[in-house]
Amino acid sequence: MDYKFELAEKPAQPVLSMRTKTAVENLPQELGKAYGIIIQYLNEIGEKPSEEVAFAAYYNMDMQDLDVEMGFSVAKPLAGKGEIQASEIPAGKQVSYLYKGPYHQMEPVYTAMMAWISKNSYTPTGTAYEFYYNSPMDVAESELLTKIVLPLK
Repeated sequence: MDYKFELAEKPAQPVLSMRTKTAVENLPQELGKAYGIIIQYLNEIGEKPSEEVAFAAYYNMDMQDLDVEMGFSVAKPLAGKGEIQASEIPAGKQVSYLYKGPYHQMEPVYTAMMAWISKNSYTPTGTAYEFYYNSPMDVAESELLTKIVLPLK
């Protein structure tokens, strides 16, 4: 398949997030729990996500012990509370692709992105972001929209 990747320079984006380690089979429950806790906290403090788009940052690809940060972008830095951390998606160059389809079929996109990064003489930071524009609870798997973002050094 021929992918059209987007290369962009992005400013830092403040977020509220939670970070955990989990096996990939437990990921849907962990994501749902974290998103629910963060939305409840945002409601308590009278704030909203800057976009209605949840994200997950993957700091490794160990499917039995994924190091994952889950949360929402916010319009301005906000204080965290308990296990909710104030953080940011770092500024910098990134390559992205808007993928449509089931989560379990995204691997070819990652493979193609890594090949594109190498071919164009970039170096990935090692972190992968996924931004979820809808949910399997709301749409068919074939209609899921996920923006895959790989920050570059």
